[in-house]
Amino acid sequence: MAAAASAAATAVVVGVPTAVVPNAFFGREVPVQWWNYPALALTALLSGLVLGTYLRPGPPAASGGRIGMIGGVLSFFAVGCPVCNKIVLLLLGTGGALSYWAPLQPLLALASVALLAEAALRRLNAQSTCPAPRA
Repeated sequence: MAAAASAAATAVVVGVPTAVVPNAFFGREVPVQWWNYPALALTALLSGLVLGTYLRPGPPAASGGRIGMIGGVLSFFAVGCPVCNKIVLLLLGTGGALSYWAPLQPLLALASVALLAEAALRRLNAQSTCPAPRA
Protein backbone atom coordinates (compact mmCIF):
# COMPACT_ATOMS: atom_id res chain seq x y z
CA MET A 1 0.00 0.00 0.00
CA ALA A 2 2.80 2.39 0.88
CA ALA A 3 4.62 1.74 -2.39
CA ALA A 4 1.43 2.25 -4.41
CA ALA A 5 0.63 5.49 -2.59
CA SER A 6 4.21 6.70 -3.06
CA ALA A 7 4.07 5.85 -6.77
CA ALA A 8 0.82 7.78 -7.20
CA ALA A 9 2.23 10.75 -5.30
CA THR A 10 5.37 10.73 -7.45
CA ALA A 11 3.28 10.66 -10.63
CA VAL A 12 1.38 13.73 -9.42
CA VAL A 13 4.45 15.59 -8.11
CA VAL A 14 6.41 15.06 -11.34
CA GLY A 15 3.56 14.88 -13.87
CA VAL A 16 1.46 17.91 -12.90
CA PRO A 17 4.14 20.67 -12.85
CA THR A 18 5.69 19.35 -16.06
CA ALA A 19 2.20 19.19 -17.63
CA VAL A 20 2.69 15.59 -18.74
CA VAL A 21 -0.51 15.08 -16.78
CA PRO A 22 -2.88 17.70 -18.26
CA ASN A 23 -4.11 20.19 -15.69
CA ALA A 24 -5.40 23.74 -15.35
CA PHE A 25 -2.45 25.02 -13.32
CA PHE A 26 0.53 24.35 -15.58
CA GLY A 27 1.04 24.43 -19.35
CA ARG A 28 3.75 23.62 -21.86
CA GLU A 29 5.12 25.56 -24.78
CA VAL A 30 6.42 22.36 -26.40
CA PRO A 31 4.01 19.40 -26.75
CA VAL A 32 4.49 16.29 -24.65
CA GLN A 33 6.66 13.72 -26.42
CA TRP A 34 5.63 10.06 -26.70
CA TRP A 35 8.47 8.90 -24.42
CA ASN A 36 7.42 11.26 -21.59
CA TYR A 37 4.57 8.92 -20.61
CA PRO A 38 6.63 5.73 -20.16
CA ALA A 39 9.39 7.75 -18.46
CA LEU A 40 6.87 9.17 -15.99
CA ALA A 41 5.31 5.74 -15.41
CA LEU A 42 8.69 4.08 -14.74
CA THR A 43 9.74 6.97 -12.51
CA ALA A 44 6.56 6.64 -10.47
CA LEU A 45 6.84 2.86 -10.20
CA LEU A 46 10.49 2.83 -9.16
CA SER A 47 10.12 5.82 -6.85
CA GLY A 48 7.20 4.07 -5.19
CA LEU A 49 9.38 1.03 -4.56
CA VAL A 50 12.23 3.11 -3.16
CA LEU A 51 9.98 5.26 -0.97
CA GLY A 52 8.08 2.20 0.22
CA THR A 53 11.29 0.72 1.62
CA TYR A 54 11.60 3.66 4.01
CA LEU A 55 8.21 2.89 5.53
CA ARG A 56 8.92 -0.75 6.33
CA PRO A 57 9.31 -1.42 10.04
CA GLY A 58 12.56 -2.83 11.29
CA PRO A 59 16.21 -1.84 11.15
CA PRO A 60 17.18 0.78 8.57
CA ALA A 61 18.18 -0.57 5.19
CA ALA A 62 21.42 0.15 3.38
CA SER A 63 22.06 3.17 1.24
CA GLY A 64 20.40 3.94 -2.05
CA GLY A 65 18.40 6.95 -1.00
CA ARG A 66 20.78 9.52 -2.43
CA ILE A 67 20.88 7.70 -5.77
CA GLY A 68 17.08 7.54 -5.76
CA MET A 69 16.82 11.25 -4.99
CA ILE A 70 19.13 12.13 -7.89
CA GLY A 71 17.11 9.84 -10.16
CA GLY A 72 13.87 11.56 -9.15
CA VAL A 73 15.26 15.03 -9.79
CA LEU A 74 16.63 13.94 -13.17
CA SER A 75 13.22 12.59 -14.15
CA PHE A 76 11.68 15.99 -13.44
CA PHE A 77 14.16 17.65 -15.81
CA ALA A 78 13.78 14.83 -18.35
CA VAL A 79 10.01 15.04 -18.82
CA GLY A 80 9.68 18.80 -18.38
CA CYS A 81 9.14 21.25 -21.20
CA PRO A 82 12.59 22.24 -22.54
CA VAL A 83 11.72 25.95 -22.83
CA CYS A 84 9.78 26.10 -19.54
CA ASN A 85 12.88 25.32 -17.47
CA LYS A 86 14.17 28.69 -16.23
CA ILE A 87 17.68 27.38 -15.55
CA VAL A 88 18.05 26.03 -19.09
CA LEU A 89 16.62 29.25 -20.56
CA LEU A 90 19.09 31.36 -18.61
CA LEU A 91 22.04 29.21 -19.67
CA LEU A 92 21.13 28.41 -23.28
CA GLY A 93 18.29 30.67 -24.37
CA THR A 94 15.22 29.46 -26.22
CA GLY A 95 17.13 28.30 -29.30
CA GLY A 96 19.70 26.44 -27.23
CA ALA A 97 16.98 24.82 -25.12
CA LEU A 98 15.33 23.44 -28.24
CA SER A 99 18.56 22.61 -30.08
CA TYR A 100 20.70 21.21 -27.29
CA TRP A 101 18.57 20.50 -24.19
CA ALA A 102 15.56 18.83 -25.84
CA PRO A 103 17.66 16.11 -27.56
CA LEU A 104 19.35 15.34 -24.20
CA GLN A 105 16.09 14.83 -22.33
CA PRO A 106 15.52 11.19 -23.42
CA LEU A 107 19.04 10.40 -22.20
CA LEU A 108 18.23 12.06 -18.88
CA ALA A 109 15.11 9.90 -18.67
CA LEU A 110 17.18 6.75 -19.20
CA ALA A 111 19.71 7.86 -16.59
CA SER A 112 16.89 8.64 -14.18
CA VAL A 113 15.30 5.22 -14.60
CA ALA A 114 18.70 3.52 -14.23
CA LEU A 115 19.46 5.41 -11.01
CA LEU A 116 16.02 4.71 -9.55
CA ALA A 117 16.31 1.02 -10.46
CA GLU A 118 19.74 0.83 -8.80
CA ALA A 119 18.39 2.54 -5.68
CA ALA A 120 15.43 0.17 -5.54
CA LEU A 121 17.68 -2.87 -5.95
CA ARG A 122 20.06 -1.69 -3.23
CA ARG A 123 17.27 -0.99 -0.77
CA LEU A 124 15.34 -4.17 -1.50
CA ASN A 125 18.46 -6.37 -1.37
CA ALA A 126 19.44 -4.87 1.97
CA GLN A 127 16.00 -5.61 3.38
CA SER A 128 16.00 -9.22 2.22
CA THR A 129 19.19 -10.07 4.12
CA CYS A 130 19.12 -10.90 7.78
CA PRO A 131 21.86 -9.86 10.17
CA ALA A 132 23.92 -12.65 11.68
CA PRO A 133 22.84 -13.55 15.21
CA ARG A 134 25.18 -12.54 18.00
CA ALA A 135 26.94 -15.31 19.89
